[in-house]
Amino acid sequence: MTKLNALRCLTLGLGGSLLLMTAGCTWLPIRAPAPRAGVAFDLQGFIDHELALGRKTIVVPPGRYRVQPHHTQHLVLQQLHDVSILADHVELICTETTRALTLNQCTNVVVRGLAIDYDPLPFTQGRITQLSADKKIHDIEVFAGYPDATAVVPFKYEIFRPDTRTLRCRDYGYTVEPVDARHFRVVKGRSHADDPEQVGDVVVIATAFAPHGQIPHAVECSHCRSVRLEKVTLYASGFFGFVENDCDGTLYERCAVARRSAADDLVLRASPRVRSLDADAFHSVAATRGPTYLECSAHFMGDDCINIHGFYHMIMASQGHELRVLATRQMNIQAGDPVEVTCYGGVRLPDARVVTVKPDGGIREDERAFLLKQHLHKPFRTNAHDVLGKAYLITLDRAVDVPRGSVVAAMNRVGNGFLVKGCDFGDNRSRGILVKASQGSIIGNRLEGCWMSAILVSPEYWWLEAGDSSDVEIRNNRITACLDVPIRVESPAGNGAVAPVGAHQNIVITGNVIKDCAAPGILVTSTKGLHIADNELHLCLATNDVPKSVRTAGGDATTPVVEINCAP
Repeated sequence: MTKLNALRCLTLGLGGSLLLMTAGCTWLPIRAPAPRAGVAFDLQGFIDHELALGRKTIVVPPGRYRVQPHHTQHLVLQQLHDVSILADHVELICTETTRALTLNQCTNVVVRGLAIDYDPLPFTQGRITQLSADKKIHDIEVFAGYPDATAVVPFKYEIFRPDTRTLRCRDYGYTVEPVDARHFRVVKGRSHADDPEQVGDVVVIATAFAPHGQIPHAVECSHCRSVRLEKVTLYASGFFGFVENDCDGTLYERCAVARRSAADDLVLRASPRVRSLDADAFHSVAATRGPTYLECSAHFMGDDCINIHGFYHMIMASQGHELRVLATRQMNIQAGDPVEVTCYGGVRLPDARVVTVKPDGGIREDERAFLLKQHLHKPFRTNAHDVLGKAYLITLDRAVDVPRGSVVAAMNRVGNGFLVKGCDFGDNRSRGILVKASQGSIIGNRLEGCWMSAILVSPEYWWLEAGDSSDVEIRNNRITACLDVPIRVESPAGNGAVAPVGAHQNIVITGNVIKDCAAPGILVTSTKGLHIADNELHLCLATNDVPKSVRTAGGDATTPVVEINCAP
């Protein structure tokens, strides 16, 4: 009997010990780590064998399995069609801090029931044992059961209250200095004696263990169509949790991101986990038909709950019908695409269509000098890793006249047609639901404890994430204890101005309940066709600082709804 055939016979014997049945029906015990940590299993080999037999429905035997990565990935589903992977009561324990699951060029594929965790974890956890007088220096001791301080990487340092196990404060710029296996030091970029952190606070920061190479994210779908992820649970990730690139109509149903409880953890730890993932829970990039999130949940990750967006490319010159454009990462605008063209000052031009796209060399010195002066993420300003390094000539079906620093995006690759419904999000340092797409709905969600806006509809020039939105409804959501404007619809321009009316179009905000949040409860800018009605706002007008974004836009702490550059 081959190894793969033997794997198909994996089952639980009497007493819960894991056994393997050979061709002669002899039962052989598998030597494994402690039961909590799982047993070794070639999950890739098992699924590949089932596929080779022509099976379209593959049932993975229940169990907690330790899986070794191959070529930096623990499990890859490649070019599958009409296949269902049923993994109810199956847990994949990743043994290196690299990708857990990749789906690439798959169509009509279902993955159901899988839980994913990491051992070792992609973060470590400890307590502040000493603070300098100005609180610039944090001395930290790592709790037993977590990765050594020598594995720390300077990413997503967060500070939690030890009593409530919730965030103490916003994150800081910092550097990290290892001391020994159990101790490290964090030096903040700025500090003040009144900063809120205290000795005894619990801290968490990213770590890495990937001797065979590392690629980001726990679950990634790339170039897939009509993939369905159902009841997939993530307990850890070194970067994003669920991410999709260039997909069409992905459905996430009852998927969850959660910090694991001590009672069910893989390792006995001196302190229960305070974090789930290091960064975003759900992240959609350049989808032709936007994702659907139904009854999903995400809490205690290091960044956004959901981000749906496309890419802006930077316009360096325009002449007649032709644009010279620097590509953000790679050029994803194609002949025939409808495009959004937005001026440096925020004016959105009438939409155009692409006739041709041709390479036009690389970035020029004057263009490089211009980028260095822009309010952009540092890798974009400096062309790190060839970001904004390649130039293209894009010919449109009509003439445009826009200044340098304007942007263009493929309107059919931003996630249009998205749906976020019945989800439960929060307890994170950033946004709840962040959307930069059109023809979509955000309905009946619960958001609590977001440190930034619970719902934000806005492009982000800083990240060159597109685009402006049209025909979006935000309805019947319940938002509690949000520390920034709970519902924001805005369009900041490349030059820092608020875009004029018409950047967004046809936005409906109705039936939402907002409690114990900073005022204003709703902030909308740059929108034509705005309808706000029947929202219930209970705001902490007297106790919350007015966010800088509100002051800049002209709002104050006594106005429940602020509209700027808007029209019905």
